Amino acid sequence: MVNAGLDRLFAVIESRRGADPDGSYTARLFAGGREAIAAKLTEEARETARAALTESPQRVAAESADLLYHLLVLWAETGVAAADVWAELGRREGISGLAEKAARRPR
Repeated sequence: MVNAGLDRLFAVIESRRGADPDGSYTARLFAGGREAIAAKLTEEARETARAALTESPQRVAAESADLLYHLLVLWAETGVAAADVWAELGRREGISGLAEKAARRPR
């Protein structure tokens, strides 16, 4: 499972690591560190859920785009390659969500 648009965005995000935080929002996120990126992702997830409950499909799409962008920043910060996520989704293809969840090891 591959999405060329998300792959391109991920490449741009990775290219911003080490850039000047005054000239790049993504570089500013990286400069804030993992905790700040995770907090921003949480904020965007809340906004997406709120939009789903109270706003138009267009707002849900806009908030979803923000959420995906911040998730990709978190992947880059934590060393997760987009290809690894696509591979994991591919591995799960055709498996019942209930079966996949039951097969996970307890944490």
